[in-house]
Amino acid sequence: MSKTEVILIKNVVGLGAESDHVSVTSGYARNFLIPGGLAVPVTHGNRKWIENLQRRRAEREAHELNSMTELAKSLNKVTLTLLAKTGEDGKMFGSITPGSVADALKTQLDVALDKRKIHLQKPIHATGDHEVELWLHPEVRCSLKIAVKSTNPLPEAPAAPTAESAKEAAKTEKRGRRFSAEGTAKSA
Repeated sequence: MSKTEVILIKNVVGLGAESDHVSVTSGYARNFLIPGGLAVPVTHGNRKWIENLQRRRAEREAHELNSMTELAKSLNKVTLTLLAKTGEDGKMFGSITPGSVADALKTQLDVALDKRKIHLQKPIHATGDHEVELWLHPEVRCSLKIAVKSTNPLPEAPAAPTAESAKEAAKTEKRGRRFSAEGTAKSA
């Protein structure tokens, strides 16, 4: 098979990024890359054009790195609050997934983040405080604190009965049939 040298105009998965100089089979270049506008053949005129593309790509990547670094610094300081439905025992119905974290980031902090950049080992199934790792850029990672709270408050446990209230409860519970000291039933 003969190889052809091409310069990529757009990112091609499994092949390379924009402005990369790659060697591919001539049929792949002739039938797919060049007609699809994904690549151009290597010529002297195209090399100068590609140098300009590479300069713009480097500037864009540097800008992305700076913006993601600033975003990581601001997200490290923030605690995101998510509400979840829970039962009477405090157990959640469903779970908190990367998609729900991304939605909460958009609504609460006005930060649009792809859910594939939010990495959970497994979905969150419990209320409380959790930490989630964010992969904002190949070189920038940060952690986000999440507080999962219940939409319906847990019922408060009744106070422990005191000795006086136990005596009063015993007096008020005598209804219906009463037993005499001998153990026989008397009608009320």
